[in-house]
Amino acid sequence: MYGKKVKLRFLFLSLILVSVILSVFLILQSLKENVVYFQSPSEIQKINEISKKKIRVGGMVKENSIIMDSDKINFIITDFKSEINVIYYGAVPNLFEEGKGVVAEGFLKDKNYFSATKILAKHDENYMPPEVKEAIGDK
Repeated sequence: MYGKKVKLRFLFLSLILVSVILSVFLILQSLKENVVYFQSPSEIQKINEISKKKIRVGGMVKENSIIMDSDKINFIITDFKSEINVIYYGAVPNLFEEGKGVVAEGFLKDKNYFSATKILAKHDENYMPPEVKEAIGDK
């Protein structure tokens, strides 16, 4: 039989192992809920079912597409193959302008309409996120 010390060590190691497994499980579940997927307008046109999950749409702001009201802004994101209309309530970053790269985070209403909750343009005017560059084919 095993002595009292061995049984206590086994119990202690078992508790540590269970704690580590539980911690990893909880961390992975938390990350799974907070993941935001990136898609281009062309990829959105190909989807079959509109999801209620938050996504990011990236591409270029189409020339002559920005319409600003007092509290909202409408514009079109294009990857030079497809386009999607975007509406955003709030202030846009200073680098946001026509013909420049943009990533909008929010919810898809249908294949042609996107409601943005955040506009991501925290870079200089020459930088383009790798996903956007890949999606528009290095234009």
